[in-house]
Amino acid sequence: MSGTIDIEALCAAKGLRITEQRRVIARVLSAAHDHPDVEEVHRRAAAIDPRISIATVYRTVRLFEEARILERHEFNGQRSRYEAAGEDHHDHLIDIESGRVIEFHDAEIEELQRRIAERLGFRLVDHRMELYGRPVRPDGD
Repeated sequence: MSGTIDIEALCAAKGLRITEQRRVIARVLSAAHDHPDVEEVHRRAAAIDPRISIATVYRTVRLFEEARILERHEFNGQRSRYEAAGEDHHDHLIDIESGRVIEFHDAEIEELQRRIAERLGFRLVDHRMELYGRPVRPDGD
């Protein structure tokens, strides 16, 4: 939501060795405006460098996730999908028909969550909210 995050720069900052294939994968992930799964990352990376295998993408995504460069989402039990970690906090609305993920931020919801935690005797330190919906049709369905 906050714009493009340079995953390659995050790798360098965390001291990760960046091979040419990891560089391609990092650039693909940095350019993603959706939440691609590994297969989609592979398709995009292989279009740039056909030598990149699906196994390399799986290993690289796992490495980036362990380094807290990527965040994994498992929306509604579907395949794991990824986005750069460290983006501004946002929540997700998932279209259950198309799988499209819409990011949003709502200050009123954030404040309500904080107040609920406080009322229950907690200080909210983190949370995730995922809403699942179906587009409203012009006929009202």
